[in-house]
Amino acid sequence: MNPSIRAPELPATLEWFNTPSPLRLIEQRGKMVLLDFWTYCCINCMHILPDLAYLEQKYPDSLTVIGIHSPKFPQERVGKQVQKAINRYDIHHPIAHDPLLTVWENYGIRAWPSFILIDAAGYVVASLSGEGRREQLDHLITHYLAQAEQQGIRVTSAMPVQLSPEPNSPLKFPSKLYASADRLYLSDSGHHRILETNWAGQILRCFGNGHPGLINGNREQAQFDDPQGLIKLDDQLYVADTHNHALRRIDLTTGQVDTLAGTGQQGRYQSNSFKNLLQIALNSPWDLAYHEGILYIAMAGQHQIWAMNLVQQTISIYAGSGREDIIDGQAHQSAFAQPSGLSSGDGVLYVADAETSAVRRIHLPAAITDTLIGCGLFVFGDKAGIGTQARLQHPLAVAWDKSRQGIWIADTYNSKIKWFDINTHQVVDEDIHYPLNEPSGLSLYQDTLWIANTNTHQILRYDILDKQCIPIDIS
Repeated sequence: MNPSIRAPELPATLEWFNTPSPLRLIEQRGKMVLLDFWTYCCINCMHILPDLAYLEQKYPDSLTVIGIHSPKFPQERVGKQVQKAINRYDIHHPIAHDPLLTVWENYGIRAWPSFILIDAAGYVVASLSGEGRREQLDHLITHYLAQAEQQGIRVTSAMPVQLSPEPNSPLKFPSKLYASADRLYLSDSGHHRILETNWAGQILRCFGNGHPGLINGNREQAQFDDPQGLIKLDDQLYVADTHNHALRRIDLTTGQVDTLAGTGQQGRYQSNSFKNLLQIALNSPWDLAYHEGILYIAMAGQHQIWAMNLVQQTISIYAGSGREDIIDGQAHQSAFAQPSGLSSGDGVLYVADAETSAVRRIHLPAAITDTLIGCGLFVFGDKAGIGTQARLQHPLAVAWDKSRQGIWIADTYNSKIKWFDINTHQVVDEDIHYPLNEPSGLSLYQDTLWIANTNTHQILRYDILDKQCIPIDIS
């Protein structure tokens, strides 16, 4: 944008969060203002949150960061759902919810995330988009603050913050889970820990001290950061440690936690096989599945499926070009869009492909992908039907059901459980007779479907035969 353009004022119609009163750009004169255009479904928008936190801490009284929530999905237009996302992502700067995309259009935004930098005089001085902008933004802010100092217009003032935290509860935004004959393993993501409970919900063991970090050791010492997908193989529990960009392992015999793969930093690779697992940077691993010696990883941040050979201790890109799209075909021709849920069965890997509101199928071991439900990045809804005629909204979990020959789907942004018949390709709602709020995890054990009812901080037990659903008391 041309530096001579005055930044358009924010409209009075916005819904505000994290601030005691609505903000006006004219009241921020003398300070730098950074507008972050984001939507809470978007993995790229999640990735830039640490950059924003860094800048806020570096310039606490000279920079005002304002998140302009610009929704993609209908669910994201609902203010109370935005508040849930703010708390789930631990965002502390002011958020303006713009469901009509008014600010988005006023500033000519075309992609998530995008940034508009406004100088101390109220003029737009930079327009950027995409991840990895911390250093560039830092340099620009330093430059324009120095310029404001020279012009004698720089002012400093702390930004008042008013948060609306979640109520205290045993779980905080539980995401994924794994059920065995007498145990549940839960990713208590908002508390940065893994819980082992019995089926009644009694906590037997807790892995992780509740503080975000990447530390190995015993269960009291260990730290995770927003852990998601889980899978148990013999006496080992594997964990997709999402915000650490790492694959962790819990020895259930000793209680020790170690790191199998990842450096703690976000990586970006297109095609390679890697042998030193602790030197390869992963990219928001979100879920796990297992088949014949291979641990499959939904690498949500890179729009790919990765594979780890547990015997050879190697990891490689298995399917997906890295392009965010919905494309079928052979391994590196196919494309995914933020794959977030995995389930294996009968030589097939099923994928909840969130940003295309799709369910994909990868034939093992050939790595040939086809699409069961879904048509495109901007094709979504809530509709029963046959295969690609049906519509979902940002599904985050799938569970293969061999005995009933179908797939249970957490249709997350429709807050529903759906059923896909593998023979007829019919998609129908499953009425579980219990209110859901963005469920993001499923685990099937025999005739019981376990559900992570994420935004209500609950785990639900659904008896498929009796059609009864009850919350379990985590204690």
